[in-house]
Amino acid sequence: MSTIVLVHGLWMTPRSWEHWVPYYEAKGHTVLTPAYPGFEVEVEALRADPAPIATATVPETVAHLEKVITALPEQPIVIGHSFGGTLTQLLLDRGHGAAGVVINSAPPEGIRVNPPSQIKSLFPILNNPAKRHQAAGFTPEQFRYAFTNTLSEEDSRAAYDRYAIPAPGSWVWAYGLLANLTPGKQETWVNFHNEQRAPLLFIAGGADHIMPPSVNKSNARHYKAPGTVTEYVEFPGRSHWTCAEPGWEQIADHALDWALRHAR
Repeated sequence: MSTIVLVHGLWMTPRSWEHWVPYYEAKGHTVLTPAYPGFEVEVEALRADPAPIATATVPETVAHLEKVITALPEQPIVIGHSFGGTLTQLLLDRGHGAAGVVINSAPPEGIRVNPPSQIKSLFPILNNPAKRHQAAGFTPEQFRYAFTNTLSEEDSRAAYDRYAIPAPGSWVWAYGLLANLTPGKQETWVNFHNEQRAPLLFIAGGADHIMPPSVNKSNARHYKAPGTVTEYVEFPGRSHWTCAEPGWEQIADHALDWALRHAR
């Protein structure tokens, strides 16, 4: 048995893990799904008042996750989706976690691959500089392109209605557009040569639009510290919504099995 920390991504809350929690608990594991600071309320409340979203910061979020992890009796397995993958990489770089798995991960600073589908996915947030200071969301149609392109229109709308919230526009601008153009180390910088980092697995969805496989491959290749474990696996035909689209159990099993085998 292990403790597992599941870290959600942007445009989501811990509700996005609602299938994974009982699935892992049924296997005997302890599962935590910490929210970003201010995101502890339900999806509907954040839609009604997105002020906590607009003012969220990465340093505060990382500090909150560190507090959750250091309070545990053991080093957990950390699994992050999308920007939760970036946060997972930051946590591992800071010495947390027995093993890490990032799924359709957003990249930290230094990854310069920007495929056309990623640009199109993020354009609704980047098309207006004013959104840099707002909680910025997708329409149902934009959400389907970015997240759920393998689902029917009806199923995509159901996912949107159940899970989608705005994201901090500042994060999309700062880390999705400007991180590699700004001098010095930014808030999503990780040390790719950290020899103390826990084992790390990248899982990519072959049909992901917003974080395509090329982004995750480049991210994985940047890790070069001798003696560390970094692996990459791709599941063809799966979208950014791979953690909840049909067949999500295959992803959950692969992530956990790998982490248990490599946990230090």
